[in-house]
Amino acid sequence: MNTDVASHFASRDKLKFLTRAFGWAVLAHFAVWMVSNVLTHSFGWPGAAAVYQGGANFLSYIQWLAYALAIGFAIHWVWRTENTGLRDDAEMIARFNVALVRWAFFAVLFIGLADMVISFLRVEGILEAVVGKEMTTALGRSAFRGPWVHVPLVLLALFFGLRAKTLGFPWLALLIVVAELAIVITRFIFSYEQAFMGDLVRFWYAALFLFASAYTLYEEGHVRVDVFYAGMKGTTKGFINAVCSVVFGIVLCWTILIVCLDGKGSPVYGSVVNFEVSQSGYGMYVKYLLAAFLIVFAVTMLIQFVSYLMESVADYRDEPGSRLEREVPAH
Repeated sequence: MNTDVASHFASRDKLKFLTRAFGWAVLAHFAVWMVSNVLTHSFGWPGAAAVYQGGANFLSYIQWLAYALAIGFAIHWVWRTENTGLRDDAEMIARFNVALVRWAFFAVLFIGLADMVISFLRVEGILEAVVGKEMTTALGRSAFRGPWVHVPLVLLALFFGLRAKTLGFPWLALLIVVAELAIVITRFIFSYEQAFMGDLVRFWYAALFLFASAYTLYEEGHVRVDVFYAGMKGTTKGFINAVCSVVFGIVLCWTILIVCLDGKGSPVYGSVVNFEVSQSGYGMYVKYLLAAFLIVFAVTMLIQFVSYLMESVADYRDEPGSRLEREVPAH
């Protein structure tokens, strides 16, 4: 049996198999890590690391086994789908990532508009007449506004994100311009300005910058400052992009995720679970979401770098259908 497996593996394209196995294993490991992280830091599970550190119990072995099963399943799936091309996998992963970014876009759009309206009505003393005294008091607490206003809007954004056909970044950029223009007009013509107006611009601008990064990588839109790369052959470019995707891209994304989420005292995790807000009084309650944008950035870039790795290895192998043929010229 072992001889059959060895001979079967020898007949396969090793580079293609190893690239696909590594890419899907990274994504599978990431999915389990996110769930395990929540279970460990929010529900008191011991974590998979307890298996090696001592003091392991049944729950820690479940978490450890989840990692093993996820990675094993990813490798098994790659083994069973040997006829799937690297570019096919890369495109599948990229399409999923685009849908994820589109969901995030609608989430910040809906939350930004809703929170702006709430903050405006509250600062002008109109909110109580609209929703009542008890609800006004509740909306003044981030622990209420986050779960009962922001979270439902995130779920609503998922529906729109699945049905929409475009990402909507041009519209978000336009809304940023409109929001900034409103500040200028109200400040210099009507001598009126509130904290939530600046919060809205920062909220949308941060989303535009961080959420669009993965899609820009997908479209080869990032500016390259180089001397040698532009004149290289496609196979050489593919080799460089593949190595850099792993050494710099994937490693960087994992570093961001670990630093931001590994522990209750980590900067982003603590901010999100406590629905942290700024001290601007009647501003928007989105500071914790701004912190979470770093996670969205790291997650979408990690997924996209896996896709880019597969695409780059396909370029290195000089497979047809290269995206380098429509690459933006280097600057």
